[in-house]
Amino acid sequence: MTIPTLMQNHQRKVYVTQLRKIYSETSQALVNYQTEHNAVNLKEAGITSLNGAIDFVKSTFKVVTNCGSNNEPCFAPNSEYRKLDGTKITDERCADTHPCLALANGASVSIYYYGSNPLLQLIIDVNGAQGPNIAGRDFFPFYIYNNGVIDDVATKESEDTDTGWTWDSSIVAPLSRELREKNFKQGCMSSAPTEWHGCFGKLLNDNWEMNY
Repeated sequence: MTIPTLMQNHQRKVYVTQLRKIYSETSQALVNYQTEHNAVNLKEAGITSLNGAIDFVKSTFKVVTNCGSNNEPCFAPNSEYRKLDGTKITDERCADTHPCLALANGASVSIYYYGSNPLLQLIIDVNGAQGPNIAGRDFFPFYIYNNGVIDDVATKESEDTDTGWTWDSSIVAPLSRELREKNFKQGCMSSAPTEWHGCFGKLLNDNWEMNY
């Protein structure tokens, strides 16, 4: 292998290691949260609003900066975020409805509360505002379901959307390997500027190897 290829492979492993650590910490915190509240799911445990989701994140990680609805300094400017093929991601990172926090471990998180299935979403940038700010490299969404499982987003075919699919709130995590692969193709590997799900599910399918 050439030196640039070796360096690229090493950096990908660094991103995956950072993401997996955040995933493990969050997964364990979700289990503990339900146990502490003697609850069978996250809603019963108390995550029933955006404030509840924010409180959960703050109880799980050490927060160093509360950016609220401002990207910086938690995240890079919106214009810097891209997909694997270079397409600019048009979704905003931070807003009143999905505030942002910078964590002591160097990552940043944007918190969405849906209240259905999935229950909430955490957008993770494993190295904060630092580059490359590419979905599928250092930038991923965690979808957290009411049963406490972190996975990709559940989808189904739809003739009423431009993308040909829509979310399916009837599906309970964990998702099937087939659905994760489908998400990977229709989101992570597509050029749609608002669809960048699927990269995380691909990592789960491939045993935390960034093979794409």
